[in-house]
Amino acid sequence: MTSRSPSDQEARQRWLSIGAVAITLVLWASAFVAIRHLGHDFSPGALSLGRLAIGALALACVALPRGLPRPDGRAWSGIVVIGVLWYAVYMVALNEGERRVDAGTAAMLIQVSPVLVAVLAAIFLRERFTPRLGIGLALAFGGVAVIGLASSDSGGRDALGVALCLVSAAAYSVAMIVQKPLLARVAPIHVTWLACTIGAIVCLPFAPALMGELGRAPASSIWWLIYLGVFPTALAFTTYAYALQFMTASSLGITTYLVPVITIAMSALLLGEVPPSLAYVGGALALVGVGVARSTSRAGRRASLPVVEEPATER
Repeated sequence: MTSRSPSDQEARQRWLSIGAVAITLVLWASAFVAIRHLGHDFSPGALSLGRLAIGALALACVALPRGLPRPDGRAWSGIVVIGVLWYAVYMVALNEGERRVDAGTAAMLIQVSPVLVAVLAAIFLRERFTPRLGIGLALAFGGVAVIGLASSDSGGRDALGVALCLVSAAAYSVAMIVQKPLLARVAPIHVTWLACTIGAIVCLPFAPALMGELGRAPASSIWWLIYLGVFPTALAFTTYAYALQFMTASSLGITTYLVPVITIAMSALLLGEVPPSLAYVGGALALVGVGVARSTSRAGRRASLPVVEEPATER
C-alpha cells in the first residue's frame, strides 16, 4: 500500500475535523433544548449529576478498551481543572440559568465564550489574533447580540439567569484553554472520560435529589436524561476534543456561534419557541462572522495542523 502524502494527510485531518465539529454543534444545540425541557422534572444539580454519570459510563466503555490512561502529575492537574469547570460548574450554572431564560437565549449568552477563548489563547497559547479573526468575532458577536435582542421580550429577561449563563461561558473558556495543550500528551477520549468522571464526583452531593426526582419523573424525561448523557456529553465532548487537536482554540471556539442558530430552530420545532423575524437577521450575521473568521490562507491552515499521524497517547 502507498503511504499518504502530507497534503493527503492534511486534507483527511481537515475533513475529519469538520465532521467532528458538525456533530458537536448539532448535539450541543440539542442539549440546550433538552435542558430546558427537563427543567420541570429535575433540579439543576440533579440533572448535572445524572447527565455526567451516564456520560462517564458511556465514555468508559470506549476509553478503557484502548488502555488504562496514565497521565503525569501536570496532566492530572489540567484534567481536574477541566472536570470541575467545564463539566461541573458549567453544567450546574447552565441548568439553573435555563430555568430562568429560554433555550435560545441561553445558547446565545454562552457565545461570549469564543471572545474569551480568542483572548485567552492569544495570552496563554501564543495563538495569533489576526485582523481577520477580530473582524469575524465582531460580526459574529454582533449577530448574537441581535438575536438576543430580538428573542427577549420585555418580561423574558432574568438578571440571575443571564449571569449564570455568563458564568458557564467563562468556565467553558478557561477549560478549553487548559485542554488544548493537554491533548498533545493524553488521548482525547481519555481526557474526556476522566474529566467527565471528575465532574460527576464533584456533583455527588446532589445524589439524594437525583434519586428522588428519578422516582417522580415520567419515562420520557428519563430517556431525555439518558440522551443528554450519551450524545451531547459522551459523544459531543469527544468529537470536540478530537477537533481541538487539529484546529487552533480560537478558530474552533468561533464555530460555536452556529449553536444558537441550530438551537433556535430546534426550539421552534420541539418547544414551540418561535423567534421574531429580526432573530433571523442576527443569525445570518453570525454565520457571516463565522465564515470570515474561519477563512484563513492555505499556509495558515497548514501551520495549525500537527505533523503527526495519530494522536499522542499516554505512557
